[in-house]
Order: sequence, then C-alpha cells, then structure tokens
Amino acid sequence: MLNTVLRTLFFYFFVTFAYRIMGKREVGQLGIIDLIVSILIAELVAMSIEKLDQSILYTVLPIAVLVILELVLGFLSLKSRHFNRLFGGKPSIIIKEGKLVYKNLVTNRYSLDDLLLELRKKSLTSIEDVEYAFLEPNGTLSIFPYKPLKIKSALPLPIIVEGVIQKDNLSFIDKNKEWLDKILIKNNLDVKDIFYCIYRHSHLYVIKKK
Repeated sequence: MLNTVLRTLFFYFFVTFAYRIMGKREVGQLGIIDLIVSILIAELVAMSIEKLDQSILYTVLPIAVLVILELVLGFLSLKSRHFNRLFGGKPSIIIKEGKLVYKNLVTNRYSLDDLLLELRKKSLTSIEDVEYAFLEPNGTLSIFPYKPLKIKSALPLPIIVEGVIQKDNLSFIDKNKEWLDKILIKNNLDVKDIFYCIYRHSHLYVIKKK
C-alpha cells in the first residue's frame, strides 16, 4: 500500500511538471494532438500504479518521449501553417447570416441538438438570431449574434496568413483570387511578403513580414 501511495504522489507531481512544460491551461482548449497525449499519459500512469513490480522508469521514459513529441509538434505548428491545419484542423462556419450551413454541419458530424444547446447557453432561441457561428478546431462554438435591427457586423476575416491565401475566406466574402491579385498589384504588394491581411469594412488591412 505504501508503494502504491508513493507511486501515486510521484506521478502526480511528475505529470503536473510535464504539463507545465507543455503549457496547457484548460481541457476545453486542448487540440487533437494535446488530447491524445493526455490520454496516453493517463493510461501509462494508471498501468504503472497497478504494476508495483515494474520499475517506474518504464513509465517515466514514455511520458518524457510524449512531452518532447508534444513540444516538437507545437514548434512545427508555429513554423508551418499547413502542418498546423493538418494536425490541428481549421474552423468551420456553421451559421452564416442567420442560415444553417448544413454541409459543414454534416462534415464535422455536429448534430443540430448540439448546436441548439450551444445557442441556448448564449440565451439565443433561434438560428435566425445568429449572424455567424464558427466551430473551432478544439470543438467549441464561437457565436456572433446579430446586432440590433440586424445591422451587419464587420467580421474581420484573415485573407492572407504568413504568405498563404485563405481561399475559404475569399469565397466566404464572395471574392476570388483575381480580385485579390488586382488589389495587390495596384499597391505593389506580393503575397509572399505579407504576414497577415484581413478584410473588414470592404478594405484590406495588411501587415508585412518586414
């Protein structure tokens, strides 16, 4: 029993330290990779506490590998947007201007009951009361209700991120690449030189990499 207690205390502080290194805050903020790592760490610790005849090194080593893997993947996600999209996913629009985007609802296997539940949490009773709703990669729903008198809001959409054109957002604002290229050429700008560009109030706001 003493051995079990000591192992439990050891792994409590060891896992706490590991998560401090990984920089995690809340369960709701975990992405897919973070969630997988968390589940694996929990399983490893549980097996080690049960198997008292096995050295704790057989658990400490795999957890250390998972922590290093998490840090490496986090670094790659910061350096490469494509890598981040591949493993972390991207937001999907579920409601657009008071109308349900059924295709994205099905693609993300997000039920109508779940959607209505999230709306009720925001004291919203109808889909028509919502101007935009985005399903984030971590599973949370970002809801933007209509303003009074249903005045359209200026939703800032990223059009270029780290030199990469966001085609989905271009389509969302009913624009195309030709329209964007024309504006960039007019202002002597190259897509590769742009760090961040958003579309708001019918204007493009640009932050250059330099």
